Amino acid sequence: MLRPAFRTRYLEVLASIYLYNEHRGYTSLDRVLEAVRLHCPEDHAFIAEVEKHRADERKHYVMFRRWFERQGRMPLQVDRGVGHIDRFIQWIFRCTIEELDTGTIVANPDQFEQLCRVIMLTEQRGYAQVRIILNNRLIMSDPVMKKIFEIIHRDEPDHFLPYQRWLERQGRATARWNERAADWCIHKILMLAKLPALFLDGRRPRLSLWPDHAEPAIAGAKPLS
Repeated sequence: MLRPAFRTRYLEVLASIYLYNEHRGYTSLDRVLEAVRLHCPEDHAFIAEVEKHRADERKHYVMFRRWFERQGRMPLQVDRGVGHIDRFIQWIFRCTIEELDTGTIVANPDQFEQLCRVIMLTEQRGYAQVRIILNNRLIMSDPVMKKIFEIIHRDEPDHFLPYQRWLERQGRATARWNERAADWCIHKILMLAKLPALFLDGRRPRLSLWPDHAEPAIAGAKPLS
């Protein structure tokens, strides 16, 4: 009986972390879109790519929400401590996502490029992690979870390539050593500390409301395909 209980707990911890990060991703991209539209108003292709990135993150959030709905339970309560982009922004810009000053970033080319690199590295890390997950038999034993991660894997290149290509067109570095070091450290903290601690926290409460409860209803969202 230990293995089914372990599997159930592992999957719900993983799904809770991903649900948080996907929701954090698409809501944070609203700020990024504002900056991109102001900084690159004529670059319609780049703007469209960021809009697609935002839409994909929203779609992924909905998939994890529906996975929980199928289970008949709510996700575990997690906070920015499990958010890769939260920690990365804090590390590089010394502030929370909410505190990012879009006007300052737009007015400062170096900061705008740095923001693009942070997003690019975060999404590259996500892509690499999903490739590992797709080889995890425990996770792949759940057919719906398997389908979710196959879709994320398919979508993920469109989430870092636009920023990478934009930086390359500007002749700017696609990553600096300190940014790569920050990404590596954040990943290790999440995988070796935060995820195990959450797994072992048997008293962790569950959400009472979905993170998007104040947003438009998701009834019309597309099914897994």
